[in-house]
Amino acid sequence: MTIDGQSFGGRGRVDLLAKIAEHGSITHAAKSLKMSYKSAWEAIDTMNNLAGEPLVERLAGGKGGGGTRLTNRGEQLVVNFKAIQQEHWRFIEHLGRQAKGMADSFILIRRMAVKTSARNNFFGKVTKISRGAVNDEVELEIVGGIKIVSIVTCESTKELGLRVGAEAFALIKASQIILVTDDKGAKFSARNRLNGSVSRVQTGAVNTEVIVDLPGGGTVAAIVTNESSKTLGLKKGKKVMAIFKASSVILGVYP
Repeated sequence: MTIDGQSFGGRGRVDLLAKIAEHGSITHAAKSLKMSYKSAWEAIDTMNNLAGEPLVERLAGGKGGGGTRLTNRGEQLVVNFKAIQQEHWRFIEHLGRQAKGMADSFILIRRMAVKTSARNNFFGKVTKISRGAVNDEVELEIVGGIKIVSIVTCESTKELGLRVGAEAFALIKASQIILVTDDKGAKFSARNRLNGSVSRVQTGAVNTEVIVDLPGGGTVAAIVTNESSKTLGLKKGKKVMAIFKASSVILGVYP
């Protein structure tokens, strides 16, 4: 528990209060917790200061000048802490039962936390690596079973730990995506060709951002000039092909 960013007390300090209530003595409470008398009082002083009122009070009379007991506030703190602790245990048990789903969500949240300037960010698994003398061709399967290819140096393949079955993400800038509406049998040198349909068109002063829905639920964003958008007749529902070079695909892995 914290108050204004300062540690008020955890299980150790609350256990000390509970032992004081049980023994009526700081000395015996400290001994039962294998704590020095000085450390016990230092902990009590800290809690009293943070609480703004005494949690422990001395009793007059008795051997050694009297015993000690908890104030009403101190007693309530022990009761409330135990209640909070029980709720925490229930939460942990529930979390344990949902471990698989929670772990998957945690991993997804971590992926979403990665910020890049690239408009297109795909997560997937490596399905094929074609080794070369200088560069490797790495195939990554992304959402919807779509496969994209990236050209990286052999050194990068090694440093990233890329291998078949390994998880990785691919980054492609929207400006690197070329949209084709009717290829008429044309052939392209670009290694990656993704078919889809336009879902959104956002026209700016000079360029237009086009979002293309891919089979399986993925999307790819492209930036084209306003003139090109007009010439291609880009609008919602339009069938297009998004093409980009393998050298335009940057691969990365999560730590």
